[in-house]
Amino acid sequence: MKEWTREERYRVLKNKSELNHLYEINTSSVYRQDYHIQPITGLSNDPNGFIYAQGKWHLFYQWCPWGPVHGLKYWYHVTSEDLVHWTNEGIGLAPDTLFDNKGCYSGSAIAIDDEVYFYYTGNHRNEDWERTAYTCVAKLEDDGSLTKKATPLFAPREDYSEHQRDPMVIYNKALKRYFIFIGARSQDERGCALVYTSEKPLEGWSFAGELHVVGYEHFGGMWECPCITNIDGKDILIFSPQFTKLPGRGDCTNHNVYIVGHMDYETLTFTPESHFRYLDYGFDFYAAQTAANASHHPVMIAWMGLPDNHYPSEKDEWEGAMTLPRRISVEGDRLIQTPVKAIENLRTQTLADNGHMSGAMEMDVTFTGGDVAINLFTKPNGYDGLTIEYDAMYRMITVNKAHMDQRFNTEVFEKLDIPLDEDLMNMRIFIDHSSVELFINDGRYTFTAHVYPTIRENRYTHTDNMDLTIYALGKSVDESFIL
Repeated sequence: MKEWTREERYRVLKNKSELNHLYEINTSSVYRQDYHIQPITGLSNDPNGFIYAQGKWHLFYQWCPWGPVHGLKYWYHVTSEDLVHWTNEGIGLAPDTLFDNKGCYSGSAIAIDDEVYFYYTGNHRNEDWERTAYTCVAKLEDDGSLTKKATPLFAPREDYSEHQRDPMVIYNKALKRYFIFIGARSQDERGCALVYTSEKPLEGWSFAGELHVVGYEHFGGMWECPCITNIDGKDILIFSPQFTKLPGRGDCTNHNVYIVGHMDYETLTFTPESHFRYLDYGFDFYAAQTAANASHHPVMIAWMGLPDNHYPSEKDEWEGAMTLPRRISVEGDRLIQTPVKAIENLRTQTLADNGHMSGAMEMDVTFTGGDVAINLFTKPNGYDGLTIEYDAMYRMITVNKAHMDQRFNTEVFEKLDIPLDEDLMNMRIFIDHSSVELFINDGRYTFTAHVYPTIRENRYTHTDNMDLTIYALGKSVDESFIL
């Protein structure tokens, strides 16, 4: 693995030709996916500015152009009319001002009348490499470009640590006020969210206080990417707690959780209905964001990856992808996640259940009872691979990637459990060259994982107690080299 210098990581992109060779290497990789958003070059991480506006879906992702490393971050822009077929639009935000000179970090979007604004963290560092995280804003123009406001909305608070980022903006109709939630870490290393408010979207912002999440006063050492949304009349708090180990997650210290409850914007208090739940039970899921201006069609997407992890695609000098966009709803205190309906339009043919893997495919499974085993990416003899096993007595699914040829992030976890509250009924499995996504029991549970099969890991096996339909899926993401 390459050792990157600071100068290499924070190099400013000056013209397209600097990336020509890297683009050819990256897009020739056997691990490139067909229907998941992935970086045009280098690295992608958090989804940003997800919104429905101007008759289409806009999504940006955190992008480091130079390779599989976290360095100088841009926002790269993609759009879609159906959340499945995505078009590359080029760089949305570049770190080209004093206030974001070392990166345009994560943020969100809001539609106000006919205008759309993007709120983001400007990562500034001085000559001594001391960080100041400004909250900045940019406007979406008719041609799809973004124009930055010349000055930040506000500077970080000095009574918290330097880790204050990822603004999530919403408008409260009852109070006729805008609110921004900032992920933060306190001076005593406690994860939290800071709240700012204003009557106007572009000025007059003031600190309102720290969000009080009842029962979560000491939960993790940093909260990244806070997100509050209302679905089916219930408030959902989504965030990514760091620097803590949680039950059933091995040695991982980066998580993505949600809590169903009630948000009181006057007292800045979130009251949970029940305990937190994992947003996804898989190995690679983080920084989820719901789409703004989409109350008719609540949708969420996340980064298929985790901070600090490394992946075999680094050998081809790239890393990262987005999950499938997921339609979300609420059932009791549980978030239901299902693939957007339009994904079915990618089905090109029905495949025979003959044990041969296809690079991009969907398995639609209905179970008939008892213990279950599905083994993906096995060798020709039917052994090893990624195993998905269900123990009917304990209502437990176990996913194990330890027997694949290419093992990675072994120090974090290679085997994870999904405890079910009910019997296993069905599962949709989406496979896309270097990823697997499971949607279990009509979306009550999900599991996301990167996989990097070798050429001989090209078969699958399963037990007989299931009805299985398999579809080949076509390509829907744009690989055009557009900056």
